[in-house]
Formats: sequence, structure tokens, C-alpha cells
Amino acid sequence: MSETARFEDHEASRPWFRQPWFWFLVLFPAASITYCIVAITLSMTTHTSMVVDDYSKEGLAINQSLARDAKAAELGLEARIQQTGRNLEVTLASSDEGTGVAPEYLILQLFHPTMGEQDRIIQLSPTGEGHYRGQIAGNIDGRWYLDVSGPSSDWRIKGEGHFPADSAIVMRPNDPERG
Repeated sequence: MSETARFEDHEASRPWFRQPWFWFLVLFPAASITYCIVAITLSMTTHTSMVVDDYSKEGLAINQSLARDAKAAELGLEARIQQTGRNLEVTLASSDEGTGVAPEYLILQLFHPTMGEQDRIIQLSPTGEGHYRGQIAGNIDGRWYLDVSGPSSDWRIKGEGHFPADSAIVMRPNDPERG
């Protein structure tokens, strides 16, 4: 018996689980099934806060938001936000001195770009003419979307900032009329 025939006979006598072609053919479908099980489990157990259930109400609320932005632009408002330790100081200024915009307090909303559970609302108390101060609970390091409004919510100033900030974050209203 030749050497090749003996080798082929030995290969054929090995059990099925010792055959390399069997594992080569089973590996890819098994990996695919495992990946699908993991993906389905993650999609069912992970909450996605970026998805809005009632998108029609969200769409209607956009018009109200644009009106609030236009009101802030009409009043010529500007907000300067400065962080000092756990304190946030906001200076609200108006280019129209005759408007008399001096709310009894301000509402600062901090929106995290990706994790909605970290969003915060801070009420800022007045400390002087156009100056407001509030305390931060927890860590706010990183990038945030900012929204400053008065107690009546008839105007708002939106912006974006990174904390901790070395200098003041200046926010001016987006005027939807000017684009």
C-alpha cells in the first residue's frame, strides 16, 4: 500500500468532529446566529431616548419654539454663562434698554447630546441687575446644549457649550426670520 493511500485511509477513518472541512462549513453560520442573538437581545433590552413616540406633537411644537426664538431676537437678548466650581452665573443683557426684560428668575436647561437621562434643569436666582446664579448638581463635564428662558417661557436663547469652560459662553438668539 502506498503512502498516499494510507494517509487517505487514515483521514477517512477519523470521526466527523475531527474533520477540518466540517468546522470550516459550520463556523460562519454559527457566528452569524450568535451575532443575531446578541443583536436582538441588545435591541430589546436597551432604551433609546433619542426616539420620540409622538412625533406629530413634536412637529407642532417646533412652531412654538421658533416663536420663542423670534421673541428673544426681537428683544435683543444675550446670555453669558460662566462656570465657577459648582456655580453657574448667567448675565442676561438686552440691546433694547427700553424693553425692561428682568425676569424674577431664569431657567437653564442642559441637554446632553447623546444621553437624555443626564439632562438637567437649573433654576437661577437673581443676584443683581441682569445677573443670575444657580448650583450644579453632579458633574457636567463635556459638551451640552443650553437653553435659557424666563419663567413665562415666552422667549428663549439656545446655544451650545463645553464645560468646564475657561471663558464665558455667549449665547444669542437664533432669529428664524433672518434664517
